[in-house]
Amino acid sequence: PTGGIVINKKDLLNIYSSGIGKIKLRGKVTLEPAKKRGEKDKLVISEIPYTMIGNNISKFLSDIVSLIENKVTTDILDISNESSKDGIRIVLELRKGADVERLKNLLYKKTKLEDTFGVNMLAIVNGRPETLDLKGIIENHTQFHYEVTRRKYKTLLNKLYEQREIKEGLIKACDMIDLIIEIIRGSKNQKEVKACLTKGDVGNIRFQSSDSMIEATKLSFTDKQASAILDLKLYRLIGLEILMLKEEYEEIVTKIAEYEDILANEKSLKNVIRKELDLIKKEFGSQRKTIVEDAKEAVYVAAPIKEETVYFVMDRFGYSKTMDKATYQRNKDNILKEYKFIVPCMNTDKICVFTNLGLMHQIKVLDIPAGKFRDKGVPIDNLCNYDSAKEYIIQVLDAQTMIHSTLLFATAKSMLKVMDGDLLNASKRTVQATKLSEDELVAVIVADWSEESEDKVVLQTKDGVFLKFPYAEIPKKKKSALGVRGMKLSKDDLITNVYVMDAQNISSIMYKEKELEFNRLKLSKRDTKGTKVRR
Repeated sequence: PTGGIVINKKDLLNIYSSGIGKIKLRGKVTLEPAKKRGEKDKLVISEIPYTMIGNNISKFLSDIVSLIENKVTTDILDISNESSKDGIRIVLELRKGADVERLKNLLYKKTKLEDTFGVNMLAIVNGRPETLDLKGIIENHTQFHYEVTRRKYKTLLNKLYEQREIKEGLIKACDMIDLIIEIIRGSKNQKEVKACLTKGDVGNIRFQSSDSMIEATKLSFTDKQASAILDLKLYRLIGLEILMLKEEYEEIVTKIAEYEDILANEKSLKNVIRKELDLIKKEFGSQRKTIVEDAKEAVYVAAPIKEETVYFVMDRFGYSKTMDKATYQRNKDNILKEYKFIVPCMNTDKICVFTNLGLMHQIKVLDIPAGKFRDKGVPIDNLCNYDSAKEYIIQVLDAQTMIHSTLLFATAKSMLKVMDGDLLNASKRTVQATKLSEDELVAVIVADWSEESEDKVVLQTKDGVFLKFPYAEIPKKKKSALGVRGMKLSKDDLITNVYVMDAQNISSIMYKEKELEFNRLKLSKRDTKGTKVRR
């Protein structure tokens, strides 16, 4: 109903013979060249695939905007939806020298302007679902049409038989109306009148003459006729009304003969069905709106991406974007103040977002909108499966750094482990980065590990307890391992911060508005109680 183009005509024979398959649909796209100086060429979409109807038109426009924002195409200068009750009209204003064919193929490949419509010719046959071919659909529908038409004329015929019976009774009553009036006047109630009219029972009726009584005993109206006679209004006894009654009777008799012929004669039944179908066609028929053809497959080869360093930034509200190197360098001081996470990465890389639930969400850098320093960016929720209502972000890394490094994982209940980053190299958008048991992740730190490492780990709890011990004491584990205990915690105390000296270039922190130097902390062993720092 929305028009468009079916582009796989060659598959239709197989679809109609099997009852299943897929129809490929394309929207109708035409080029409107500029008519005046200063105007732009326009690509106009006037018909769309049926699957795009409704809210999917907004999704289509949003997809085009994404293609522009992500610099997949630079050929589109503006988009406007001029659709109305008169039809679809989506206008793309093109830059001068735009490659129209390449742009069309891009829209077919990257948006719903080309879509697939599934065919499943499932029908209820004799009360059971069955997949039918085209011939089966037509046969079953035709049989159903015959059955419905027969039922229709049987019902109409039974009603006409009833009307004929009543009309016959009224006509007969008009010929002996004086006798019937005498019966009504001589009876005490309707029951006595009905008994006389249907059975000739005159026992309880007073007649003016014996001749009338004899005639009354001969009456044999049916129950329906007797009821109609009792309901007869006097004005129906006028000559013209009686004549009209006889004409109605003749019409009923003619229709009965016609309907009996339809039910008894197959040829007559077919003629009736044909006439009904012609009326439906006349009222509802329309020309096919969709063009059916075999079209060339849309081929779009993306231009090679020029690799370059960009900066992923995210503020404390979760709004994210990427900046080019020049923008970052110009605004570095302000960026360091305003953004919670700042990650240098290649534009062909992925960003890995770690949350307190132990999940790692991956985002292609190319899918993250690029922006200027003052641009707000987009919520991180819109870029991956991250759910801000259930989890919060504790670390953001670029995939290449993560894969080629060792990572320290720390939980609130002081479970620690070191893991090779390449164990998290996965194609899925979301993976479980580490195993948790009624616990939550508080830190993921990039820190090269070895048994000879001289780095030190400092654990900090919410109650102000600190523990410093050698990084090498934490064993290397797999993704499925919980790890080992880092500190013996007092009741209700939890780990809040983890630092790796040297690896993070951290030697001190601000604690209770004073500087706490890690070198002044006593070096202990892992899985000990730690020291409470009072200020």
